[in-house]
Amino acid sequence: MHSLYTWYNPMIQKKPKRQDSMSAATVRGRFAEVLNRVAYGKDRVLLTRRASPIAAIVPVEDLRLLEEMEDRADLEALRRARAEVRRKGTIPWEKLKKELDLD
Repeated sequence: MHSLYTWYNPMIQKKPKRQDSMSAATVRGRFAEVLNRVAYGKDRVLLTRRASPIAAIVPVEDLRLLEEMEDRADLEALRRARAEVRRKGTIPWEKLKKELDLD
């Protein structure tokens, strides 16, 4: 996780102007305004329902960054899994089925 933070850290300078919380009902009535704030002002808007967060509207750049971070985390998990297979080997499917009682 540290390397992921190190990679993300330079991006912190590109933070949005602000993050507001708005009810989904309020956003419904002001959707064009909210969308413009997000798209052009780079704001983030947390949608709530009965004061509980349910979703967020974020700039597309934030979404791309999140997807890139997830891809990097997945790749690191794959590398760790492959290294473990090289160290410990694999378990034959028939043995695993028996251990998990999948017969």
